[in-house]
Amino acid sequence: MITRPNLYSARGGDTVQIMKTAEYLKKLDIEVDIYTEGTINYNNYNLLHFFNVIDPEDILGHLYKSKLPYVLSPIYVDYREYDKYHRNDLIGKLSKVFSRDAVEYFKTLAKFILKGEKVSSRRFFLKGHRASVIHILKNAEILLPNSNSEFRRLYKDYGIYKKYTFVPNAIDETLFQQKEETKRDLIICVGRIEGNKNQLNVIRALKETNYNVIFIGASAPNQKSYYEQCKAEANSRMQFIDFIPQEQLLKYYSCAKVHVLASWFETTGLSNLEAGAMGCNLVVGRRGDVEEYFDNMVEYCEPDDLQSIRTAVEKSWNKDASSTLQSKIFNNFTWKVAAKITHEAYQTILNHDTIR
Repeated sequence: MITRPNLYSARGGDTVQIMKTAEYLKKLDIEVDIYTEGTINYNNYNLLHFFNVIDPEDILGHLYKSKLPYVLSPIYVDYREYDKYHRNDLIGKLSKVFSRDAVEYFKTLAKFILKGEKVSSRRFFLKGHRASVIHILKNAEILLPNSNSEFRRLYKDYGIYKKYTFVPNAIDETLFQQKEETKRDLIICVGRIEGNKNQLNVIRALKETNYNVIFIGASAPNQKSYYEQCKAEANSRMQFIDFIPQEQLLKYYSCAKVHVLASWFETTGLSNLEAGAMGCNLVVGRRGDVEEYFDNMVEYCEPDDLQSIRTAVEKSWNKDASSTLQSKIFNNFTWKVAAKITHEAYQTILNHDTIR
């Protein structure tokens, strides 16, 4: 498994996805190693598994060095709406003028020149971001998106149709179990503190209410000022807790009536799945791929509409937890299920390669 260099220092949903997929593949007797950087002896492997097609600079070089078949988990997020209309920094200004692919290219070039961040191959700078993504998609054996909706977005933007298998985002069913009923008197929001996660609008929507709200997550590395603004505008009933391991989240999920993640974009939001499994009602931003996962079992809100956020929270607060949602998560969205589907995709490729 090959992924971004800062997988562990700037943890996100993909960090959990990669680590848990590897953990559960090993339970199926698959030998798995995770590489974020460094030299790889490709001769030790039958198959490569890449993640995050939005960072093609981390992938491209391996394709030139190795002749192994590979699969791709695109994790194809789309922050264009937030970047173009709601960011006031340089990225926001560039997004108003240039295409998404051009902006991503500028970002990678700036990180390479100004911060000395590595790329897997300098050919990326000659090919460009868009051509690099297309090259990666064209040569993959199979795509493993986290939803059918994700694949449709990827196809719409790049026009490359590949065989794909839907591998769900998931929870660890051995961990996120509701052991006993506790008093549920909190609203929580679990996620990195950043503009896309939209905590500031949640604060503005709820600051005149009497809810006790806890925000759990680290500040995004390049959005410290956003974190400080969130804390400055929060009321005395709002609390901030830095990143904590999943095991420590359990007590907060157990005490929360509502989990709110009013993001500008989510493939699903792992914390949404975890909170739903633990009996929380969910308030979810109506963007990305969330409706494919949650259908009509959650309350949706518009990220830029404070009244919409407040109304959705109030509806969630005043209704019972959804046992239907819990059942759907435990039956369909576990790492055990995700690993099984991933393993089947591997086997299809390796068996086909043997025949060839």
